Amino acid sequence: MNRVYNFSAGPSMLPLPVLEKAQKEMLNYGGTGMSVMEMSHRSKAYDDIIKEAERLLRKLMSVPDNYKVLFLQGGGSTQFAMVPLNLFGKSKKADYVKTGQWAKKAAAEAARYGEVNIVASSEDKVFSYIPDLNKADFTPDADYFYICQNNTIYGTRYTKLPDTGNVPLVADLSSCIMSETVDVSKYGLILAGAQKNVGPAGVTIVIIREDLIGNAMDITPTMLNYKTHADNGSLYNTPPCYAIYIAKLVFEWLEEMGGVAEMQKINEEKAGMLYDCLDNSKMFKGTVVPKDRSLMNVPFVSLKGDKDLEARFVKEAEAAGLVNLKGHRTVGGMRASIYNAMPVEGVKALIDFIEKFETDNK
Repeated sequence: MNRVYNFSAGPSMLPLPVLEKAQKEMLNYGGTGMSVMEMSHRSKAYDDIIKEAERLLRKLMSVPDNYKVLFLQGGGSTQFAMVPLNLFGKSKKADYVKTGQWAKKAAAEAARYGEVNIVASSEDKVFSYIPDLNKADFTPDADYFYICQNNTIYGTRYTKLPDTGNVPLVADLSSCIMSETVDVSKYGLILAGAQKNVGPAGVTIVIIREDLIGNAMDITPTMLNYKTHADNGSLYNTPPCYAIYIAKLVFEWLEEMGGVAEMQKINEEKAGMLYDCLDNSKMFKGTVVPKDRSLMNVPFVSLKGDKDLEARFVKEAEAAGLVNLKGHRTVGGMRASIYNAMPVEGVKALIDFIEKFETDNK
């Protein structure tokens, strides 16, 4: 069977050169006579892998020297607890903007450990936009301000970061990390599950300013304390070794592609093509207000709300090698996730299919 174009929201497709290199090195990595899956995380060979992964990530994202890069387990959902447990060091107050399921869950988790202020929400319109923020609603003495920068399910993204002043900005970049350039110095903490733009499920990246480490609440478990991992170079316990190795290969691929700025140009091209197609369609429409559209996740529905038509679209698309296009249950319709690894050709194939489907079902 030929490889398909996988539009899954995550775990998502990986760059073909990365898979091919991993395949080549599967049985014998770097002359060690073993797979990365088999080697000790305390070995010299693996120490080189994790250090190179961090070096490449720092280079690609221009991470300042006063930030730690951590490779952790537990996914973004564990970060929903780790963030408040580690950052509720003073007022035990935090501001959250509710722009989707993940921000909503993060706020609910934080409320277990301190006071959460919902600054704004777009839940009134099924999270189809990024709400305007009024600084008068911000908590002046908040320990941090939390956003989900790109909303995987609903296809929205922040095109401008909130001005939080001296309050550290915490952002979930799980579905947009390395898809466009960001100024890391504007954040106190960045978190990102790897399984969308970086690698397979199993590793979570945290980029945290050093002054935010070491202030964890007394109840914080050892494994949920950022200091534990920062002090041990992400090797306090056995890390997700193979997932970190694949992340390193993805970083190498991204560097060969020209870096994040070049990838952003490609992503803007892909998203622009697909949104243009939907905006000119007489059968489908995007669900997000144009100014807040994601470069990574593109949800769309039938203009007439025809569920049978949408189900037929997904089924016929899969038969044509365009898979995992069914939308999230809270939005319905379809969703095309077009992460870094999705080539322009894949988006063009989807556009061709949309146009053919529309012609065949007039």
